[in-house]
Amino acid sequence: MYELKTGTIIHHQRKAMTLKRKHFMIAVLSGLSFLAMGHGLTANAKSDNAPTIANVVFKPTNETNLTNYVYDTVDPSSQYFHHYLSPDEFAQKFGQSNRYVAAFKTYLKKYHVNADVYGGNLSLKVSGTRNNVNRAFNATYVTEKGTHKSRTTYKLPAHLSNHVLTVMGLYQSKPTVNKPVNRQSHSKKASTQLRSSSVSSPTQTDDTKPDTTLFGDRFSKKYGALKFAKQYQLTALYDKGLKGQGQRIGIISSGDFHNGDLTTYWKQAGVNNDLSHIHKIYTVDSRKDVQKRLDFAVNGAQIEATLDVQAASSVAPKADIDFYIGDSTDDLTNAPTAHYMSFMQAISDNIDQQLSTSFAPTAEVQSRWHDYSATMAQYNHAFNLMLEQAAAQGITVFRASGDNGPRDDVTLAKENHAFSTSPYQVIVGGTTLPYTKTINHKVVTVAKECAWGSNITATPAQIEAGKIGGSGGGFSALNPTPRYQQGISGVNTFRAIELLKIQRKNHKYTISKHPKIITGINNGRNLPDVAGNADIQTGYVLYFSGNQVRFKQNKLHSILKKVWMMDGGTSYTSPQMAAANAVMNSGRTTSIGFWNPQIYKFAQQADSPFTVLDGTNNHNLYYTGQPGKLYNQATGLGTINFDKLSRKFDQETNDK
Repeated sequence: MYELKTGTIIHHQRKAMTLKRKHFMIAVLSGLSFLAMGHGLTANAKSDNAPTIANVVFKPTNETNLTNYVYDTVDPSSQYFHHYLSPDEFAQKFGQSNRYVAAFKTYLKKYHVNADVYGGNLSLKVSGTRNNVNRAFNATYVTEKGTHKSRTTYKLPAHLSNHVLTVMGLYQSKPTVNKPVNRQSHSKKASTQLRSSSVSSPTQTDDTKPDTTLFGDRFSKKYGALKFAKQYQLTALYDKGLKGQGQRIGIISSGDFHNGDLTTYWKQAGVNNDLSHIHKIYTVDSRKDVQKRLDFAVNGAQIEATLDVQAASSVAPKADIDFYIGDSTDDLTNAPTAHYMSFMQAISDNIDQQLSTSFAPTAEVQSRWHDYSATMAQYNHAFNLMLEQAAAQGITVFRASGDNGPRDDVTLAKENHAFSTSPYQVIVGGTTLPYTKTINHKVVTVAKECAWGSNITATPAQIEAGKIGGSGGGFSALNPTPRYQQGISGVNTFRAIELLKIQRKNHKYTISKHPKIITGINNGRNLPDVAGNADIQTGYVLYFSGNQVRFKQNKLHSILKKVWMMDGGTSYTSPQMAAANAVMNSGRTTSIGFWNPQIYKFAQQADSPFTVLDGTNNHNLYYTGQPGKLYNQATGLGTINFDKLSRKFDQETNDK
């Protein structure tokens, strides 16, 4: 991840978003990543007259009542069961008043700053020149005591500040005293940092080439949606004619994709080749700027975006896809703000009954936090409120758990997870399906589906770098144990195996010859909630194209590449789950809504729709199954039988 240096203001971190999926194709398209990711970043300091975007997050009128209402919408005994709110109704019930919002806009207008409120009155998008925005918020550069880090503080009039939770995206540069900053020298330093931090090895590689002589159902059963559907009993809903019709799936992304890559994949997989139900929404940078970068060269965010849309559109082939692209390479704002804006836009639009993301702005680690005006805790609070609004509107949110086991940032010895671990979303982990293969000159056999932890199949180089595929899972550092997890066997207890050891001096990993077994208790939001096939050894096929860019003899050369490849990661399971939810919703009159309180209740019933993976050989590189318990931090409640789960949701509605 690209981190900002104190006193600089270009926000490289959008391009360096901690994508939960780390397979950035450097093995296949060697040498292009840092060029593509760095394209367009030519200066380190931004002019005071350049445009910028910030977000003001408001407090709800009564947060306790909001949380209770969210739970009531999925409680059949409540009068508010499936009584979902529109954004206007949410604003009236929990958001700030229109009068207050109007007063805020009037104040900002005095400074020539534009403001647009998101539906629900929980957030205000603020745009203008950096100088005008900073003047409106009385932004001040502050150095944190005992460190070289800086923060941006702000001050608003009392009649406005009382209802503000935080302001994200502000940046005030360090005042110059004697001489101006040498921007050219800082720019070179930033460029060096950008290149060195973007070139890394993929977490896993698989030299197996997909068989592209297969088409339609044959291809899909081996490599695509029908493989997922058969494994998790979604085919029973297909047989009833449910394929997502009448539904819209929102995908929160940081990158764009080529429409032609999608139609090529659809043709191979036998999916209806109709782009009219794919809708792109650019939430930060303009369509023109984003697509210019897309056409320049292949980049990791593009690959992630491509697999997200291919996975979702093929599992729910009759659903519409709304693709929210929060690309901020032009330095309009930072990574956390861009991510928040894309989610807030989707929730404000209120046209999608399910949302999915495989992107995150950073890890839940204080030293990795990159917003100058909002603290990590404030941002987490704002994110939770936003997802509570989604739940109150009947939107189900899915998020990939990550692909590096208990450490999203593998350079850190301490457990950490991709932002956000909010309890108001379904966090989806990864598994490995049964297989027998010869890998690294040895026969590897997986007898039954288990948690994804690829220590056996990793190469020595991957092990040393800590780039070993594994399902994200463990305990949130920011969010407490939610009420739906409390009292569930296995929650806040754990069994773990110390397979990997990190050398603190050089951050290199080794495999323990005699791994230690650890059991204990912990607390916090436990993750993931559920799991599905994510191991590249049993994964899916991805198609993408783009320019491979290289410097040769001081000239830039580009070669068009078209790639079919085997792939994996929880970036597949999240959009697949969202699409499966769309399939279930397509047979209903009201949306399923907030999954979590419902699925944890179902898991305790005799006819549970979940297969618990509680074996002790079931691990995500650290956390294992907990024999006899319903939950573990490797795979959550386990894998899903969607036929049973759909009937469970239907029964809740019918019994009301």
